Amino acid sequence: MTYCVGIKLNAGLVFLSDSRTNAGVDNISTYRKMIVYEKPGDRFMVLLSAGNLSISQSVREILQVEQLKEGNDETLTIWNAKSMFDAARVLGNAVRHVYDRDAKSLERAGVEFNVNLIFGGQIRGEGMRLFQVYSAGNFIEATAETPYFQVGEYKYGKPVLDRVITPDTPLDEAAKCALVSMDSTMKSNLSVGPPLDLVVYQVNAFQTDQVVCIDSANPYYRMLHTSWGQKLREVFDSLEDPVWDDKHTDIPLKSAGRTPPLKKITRPDERLI
Repeated sequence: MTYCVGIKLNAGLVFLSDSRTNAGVDNISTYRKMIVYEKPGDRFMVLLSAGNLSISQSVREILQVEQLKEGNDETLTIWNAKSMFDAARVLGNAVRHVYDRDAKSLERAGVEFNVNLIFGGQIRGEGMRLFQVYSAGNFIEATAETPYFQVGEYKYGKPVLDRVITPDTPLDEAAKCALVSMDSTMKSNLSVGPPLDLVVYQVNAFQTDQVVCIDSANPYYRMLHTSWGQKLREVFDSLEDPVWDDKHTDIPLKSAGRTPPLKKITRPDERLI
């Protein structure tokens, strides 16, 4: 399995992916889930993939040569598309191309056609855009209300993103949040693991030198992993334990600074079953 996250901010874009692929507990391999398409000064795009590895690798290879015919006989590719929307259409067409070629054979072998993609970047002449592309080749776009997408084992890393990420979040802070999200996922799911690929893109740059491969020995990641666990424990320990009744005090709870009690269920017909 895998975990990938793409974040769209006012200041730029952040992409993070792991590289663990497993076909059982005794068959674990490392494959990159991220690919960068860059033409400095003109366009910068990143593709993250999750799902069946053979399908996602086929889509990535076909995407570099895939052509989408328009009604005016214009041929679109990711390299000449005028907008990220059109580039996402080319990607969706590449997914359908692989589906038409392989889906029936996979079905006969009992394998589901399963691929999920995050595709984002910026093409000169328009703003940054971020898309999530599904197995049918259709896609949705990130908005100010939903500024990030996740694919793969996303549930463990979602809470911190929901609490921290807004369109105004600075790039470095968003990168840190993405790494915490990944660390939480790796803590709870052995099918996600290092090395990690991190890309940070600044708006209107059309290129980036902030491309990092992070393994478990990386000093910053080791610090973040240790500190996050310690800080979570400290916050947890600072919370009050449950109070089950207040019958031993005549002082109002609020003025006494005490934790309000949990309401007991005492009648038999009200008890949980």
